[in-house]
Amino acid sequence: MQRVFSGIQPTGIPHLGNYLGAIRNWVTLQADHDCVFCLVDLHSITMPWDPQTLREQTLGSTACLLAAGIEPTRLYNQSAVSAHARLGWIFNCVSRLGWLNRMTQFKDKAGKNRENHSAGLYVYPNLMAADILAFHATRVPVGEDQRQHIELTNDIAQKFNHDMGVEFFPQVEAFIPPAAARVMSLRDGSKKMSKSDPSEQSRIVLTDTADDIALKIRRAKTDSEPLPSEMDGLSERPEARNLVSIYAAMSDETPAAVLGHFSGQGFGPFKNALADLLVERLAPVASETQRLLQDEAHLLSVLRAGAERANSISEPIVREAERLVGFLR
Repeated sequence: MQRVFSGIQPTGIPHLGNYLGAIRNWVTLQADHDCVFCLVDLHSITMPWDPQTLREQTLGSTACLLAAGIEPTRLYNQSAVSAHARLGWIFNCVSRLGWLNRMTQFKDKAGKNRENHSAGLYVYPNLMAADILAFHATRVPVGEDQRQHIELTNDIAQKFNHDMGVEFFPQVEAFIPPAAARVMSLRDGSKKMSKSDPSEQSRIVLTDTADDIALKIRRAKTDSEPLPSEMDGLSERPEARNLVSIYAAMSDETPAAVLGHFSGQGFGPFKNALADLLVERLAPVASETQRLLQDEAHLLSVLRAGAERANSISEPIVREAERLVGFLR
């Protein structure tokens, strides 16, 4: 059974894009993989943050992941397991500046003000490599935009192994689920669904009520043309393509099959059907999330138990890495 590691930033209640792009796949992977799932709160402080908000959002993310079906013992918060930070520092000293200079996400996040950003934002790909390799994970479910980080992880593993004269860290495979949906904003089909969008109408969050979902879908941007019979007919219609893709992902059908049901129809009936489908699938998650949020003690106990399991796996690996580099105990 291969070990899978994956992490998600604790930015509060996930939205539909998080659910279809990552969380639902995590739930499926649990059946036949040794999974380790992490709320990466160390990564959360690479950008400006509010301590109380971080705490609340970590609990909110925990509740939602549990409600979606993540097994409690597989989930923990990163800062509770010291192996991440310890191996991350070693990898800061193994990784090369040239490798980090090629990382596109720092450039995207820092923009023109890169001199004013934290050093943590620059070196966080090394910590991401440590997150994975501290568990000797061999598969990491990621989006296409994260493939570069997996390549860096393998570069670091190879250099560590070469420098220490051992075959210690394994090669890591980027696991990109073929059916993972790329969910776009309900207000602009050219942008990914995001919590940072100022418009609440741009996204569906996993605690939205049935009325919230119906209203957001009804207001979702579309066009005046009926739905076509073939996917080619959506090539220049990003908002329509987004809604069809969401329906397909939630119903476990192909987009072509969805068009087979609704071709020739306007968006009125289609939006009603989509809202009903989303409510059916997401209402149990929303209800359980709200219940869990009322029991902070339980959420904390879940994170503590998950951290104990994560520590039992990672501690022997990172202690051996520390021994290999020459640290004394």
